[in-house]
Amino acid sequence: MSKVRGFFNEFRQFAVRGNMIDLAVGVIIGAAFSKIIDSLVADIIMPLVSFVTGGEVDFTNQFWVLRLPEGYSGPQTYEALTSAGAVVFSWGNFLTILINFILLAFVVFCLVKAVNAARRAVEREEEAAAADSPAPPPEDVALLREIRDLLQKKV
Repeated sequence: MSKVRGFFNEFRQFAVRGNMIDLAVGVIIGAAFSKIIDSLVADIIMPLVSFVTGGEVDFTNQFWVLRLPEGYSGPQTYEALTSAGAVVFSWGNFLTILINFILLAFVVFCLVKAVNAARRAVEREEEAAAADSPAPPPEDVALLREIRDLLQKKV
């Protein structure tokens, strides 16, 4: 019984340790942040890229049919072919995902640069504030001043 209790106590200490809570908060914030970044890329950046390039930047329906099922005469769309069992080399879907990844990585890079710049600005302000305040005297000097003040009170 005491081994079981010890096991659960150890698990409780592990679960409520600060790093574990920080990790959980980071995962939750990261999931929410991921949705924001996905929306930024899909709803704002990709329409601008499509506008600049003069067309769609969606290549998901670009593919090569390597082998059709016997007797297949249905539509030649990616969904229809793959559901019918055709062997399809879908290079367009890969290219679309690659473009989205590059744009996503660029947006995250820009955000990280902005956060780092803000962090450096705060650190510079803190260093300037610390430089303005005089440094405390060494401990031995403070002790000697305290002794001097006590001696002056006795006289």
